[in-house]
Amino acid sequence: MAITDYKMPQSLDEAVQILASSGKNIKVLAGGTDLIIQSKSQSSDPLQVLDIKSLKDMTSATIDGSGMSLGPAMSCAEFTARKDIKAVFPGLVEAAYLIGSTQVQGRASVGGNLCNASPAADTIPALIVSNAQCIIHGPDGERTIAVEDFVTGVGTNCMGRGELLAQIKIALPAPGTSDAYLRFIPRSEMDIAVAGAGVRITLDSAGCCTDARVAIGAVATTALLVPEAAKALIGTMLDDVALDAAANAASAASKPISDRRGTAEYRRHVVGVLVKRAAKIAAERVKGE
Repeated sequence: MAITDYKMPQSLDEAVQILASSGKNIKVLAGGTDLIIQSKSQSSDPLQVLDIKSLKDMTSATIDGSGMSLGPAMSCAEFTARKDIKAVFPGLVEAAYLIGSTQVQGRASVGGNLCNASPAADTIPALIVSNAQCIIHGPDGERTIAVEDFVTGVGTNCMGRGELLAQIKIALPAPGTSDAYLRFIPRSEMDIAVAGAGVRITLDSAGCCTDARVAIGAVATTALLVPEAAKALIGTMLDDVALDAAANAASAASKPISDRRGTAEYRRHVVGVLVKRAAKIAAERVKGE
């Protein structure tokens, strides 16, 4: 389908005004990799595109003493090349690296992956375990919402008419903390997850887990935060009993479907395995192994 209207706003306020005054068929262009595919299945209604890449701070990321501010339109290629980001959020970087081919990486973005709201999106579980916060601008001003509450269903998110994801903010992790993200795909590369898992672990000086966050993807209509899996890890030395309990909790929390890429039973099993493995990797990163 041909684009009939293309807008490149010069400010957030202008972008919000355009979104608020346009019809339902306006789409925000962050990277465009999903938008191109979606546009081919559009109805005969004219397609409007709002390109946000020219807006200040939309295509950059900064880290300071309070944490990271990530522009939702920053390309995954730029994001994953940042050594300072990888040093602090290795799990999020490895999740972003899994989005598409090298060519796709040059356009795709973490913010676009989040807003597209696919159940199999790789960056969403990784963002959830990092306790990422979405800064949303709209006609009524600014509001903040946790990533785990941002996606509301398959292809849907919490933003209303005229609202735009302006920033993703993540506080610096506590000392002794690291994360990891793993997914399982049928092919060796360039496929969507059959199951995915993100884990963030905090260890004290003795190696005991004092805090944890666990999130799973591709096994429900949205990525899920799994507090029960985190509770199974906290207060333990991450021995096999604790890791198995976390895996079982993740499997129990999942609500997968059966399709040609895997049965529901298979996905439940795999997501538990991924949680166990990701927890081990995160712990090894804390220890510097």
